[in-house]
Amino acid sequence: MRGVWKASVYLLTLVAACVACAQNYPERPIRLVVPYPPGGGTDAFARILSPKLTEAFGQQIVIDNRGGAQGNIGTALAAKAPPDGYTLLLAHQGPLSINPHIYGDKIGFDALRDIAAVARGTATAAVVVAHPSVQATNLRELADLAKRYPGKLTFASTGTVLQVLGELFKITTGTNLVHIPYKGAGPAVIDLLGGNVNVMFSNPTSTVPHVKSGKLRALGVLGAKRNDALPGAQTALEAGYPELADVLEWYGIAAPAGTPKAVIAKLNAAILRALDSPDVLKRMGGLGQTVAGSSVEEFAALIRTDYERWGKVVRTAGIKVD
Repeated sequence: MRGVWKASVYLLTLVAACVACAQNYPERPIRLVVPYPPGGGTDAFARILSPKLTEAFGQQIVIDNRGGAQGNIGTALAAKAPPDGYTLLLAHQGPLSINPHIYGDKIGFDALRDIAAVARGTATAAVVVAHPSVQATNLRELADLAKRYPGKLTFASTGTVLQVLGELFKITTGTNLVHIPYKGAGPAVIDLLGGNVNVMFSNPTSTVPHVKSGKLRALGVLGAKRNDALPGAQTALEAGYPELADVLEWYGIAAPAGTPKAVIAKLNAAILRALDSPDVLKRMGGLGQTVAGSSVEEFAALIRTDYERWGKVVRTAGIKVD
């Protein structure tokens, strides 16, 4: 009985310490690791969100861009950081739900074991855009064109998420587009604008301005709802592809596994308040992004669900690295 009593006292002490930690948290600046270079959608989300968290906590949120290996390097860095709430991760679908199936043991972390969900921030349908020379105005016409010219049309992607979306389009429509990978949105968009590649499966942030200027054409939205920034672009559902109507790319905040639950709960509450502020909603909407906050549990469930879903697509498409 004495051993049980000692163990109970120890656990109560840990709980009390954890509560006290959360009450005082944060007491110093927080590092937010963005596993991609500056300038992309994840970086934009981090830079819009971080001032709100700085204001809420009275501590600086320091953005640390650690790009490379399709987001694996920065994600591994955050996963291995001390689980004290002072290193956070800009969580993205690629490293957490898709890359494990492509890179295997080379990834450097276990997406389901080493990462603790904090909150989802956005859930945005990808857009399909084309150079104006492409003789298609919507997704159905693109599929018909690709069937007439198998293996002739090229599509650009800037990461595993968008590559897998392109592969899912090919599987769904029974077409053969040739994948052209790029290391970043900048080079891909430049080649698309120059007509060196025909089509791009894109995060709206990268291409909406060029569609609005008339330099690119939006063929569709891989979702069930039209994007407010591209009101003329048909959805996949409207085009007759329900399998592509719930394809959402998400951003969120995560932490190393083992971060105290009380700290995670405090972070989640602050993030949801920030996401609900009018200026954040306006700025994210202007980038074509859909703000979609969530509970800790909902975000954790989403990561697991997408992990299984995209694993099946990767295996069907035969995507792998040497």
